[in-house]
Amino acid sequence: MNILEYENYQEKKSHGSLLFPYNTYLCSIPLDFSHVPLHWHDELELIYIKKGTGTITVDFTPHTVHAGTIALILPGQLHSIEQYEQEAMEYENIIFHPNLLLSKMTDASGTDCFFPLLSGRISVPLLYTPDTPCYQEIAACVDANDEIRRTNPPGYELFIKSQLYMLFFLLINRCRTAETPRADRKSLDKMKRILKYIENHYMDKITIADIAKETGLSQSHFMKYFKNIMGTSFIDYLNEYRLTMASRLLISSESSILNIASEVGYENLSYFNRTFKKRYEMTPREYRKAFMIPDAIE
Repeated sequence: MNILEYENYQEKKSHGSLLFPYNTYLCSIPLDFSHVPLHWHDELELIYIKKGTGTITVDFTPHTVHAGTIALILPGQLHSIEQYEQEAMEYENIIFHPNLLLSKMTDASGTDCFFPLLSGRISVPLLYTPDTPCYQEIAACVDANDEIRRTNPPGYELFIKSQLYMLFFLLINRCRTAETPRADRKSLDKMKRILKYIENHYMDKITIADIAKETGLSQSHFMKYFKNIMGTSFIDYLNEYRLTMASRLLISSESSILNIASEVGYENLSYFNRTFKKRYEMTPREYRKAFMIPDAIE
């Protein structure tokens, strides 16, 4: 299960299609899950905080966010969403591919606006709060798209695209910032390869030798690098990732606990149960009973 499949577990019904890849997910931390692991993808993502407080980390920098905040995640940016202390947070994920707004024929909107934004030659803020200039106009674009999705009238796709074009017009013309140094690109790219490898292989047996080879580092150098960047060991991160995936499967599917343990990379059920209970302070069975989505399977 890759990260987009994982995100699809956030809400049972996806709001997009192959012909119109604009997806909206309603999420709650910690009610739905404890956190979204650090990951990246080729899509643009808007994270719209509806209630409460949480933490969004982008390219290794954590940000505390509150109700009303809108975060813009650009393609390729490493990001995660976590609970802040004991606070709860409800938020909306809006994920769409840049191709939704790019013309198949090269035009000025692409060469002068979107390509510079996506490549970092145009810099805009990550976070937009009610105190941000033109926040009301930015939020209005997102709110209008949410409203049209309630009924999806004929041509709603045109309406959504029009609001997205207006959103980026506002960002580029009224929110542009001076170019700021980005995080170490070489280090970011190396960590992206590591995280993508975990994302694609966490259900398999992964050794330090495997992942070190993937990054071209010796095992000792890899372990030091990962700990320095992530603040935790690779093994601990991998276990946390697997447990997060398991927690989502427990409440969104009817698969047996044995099958779920195997699917997320645990060969020994007893060890999985012990590890899960240590992390969530309840057994997988108790977790499923407490948080099971009633209509997870139609």
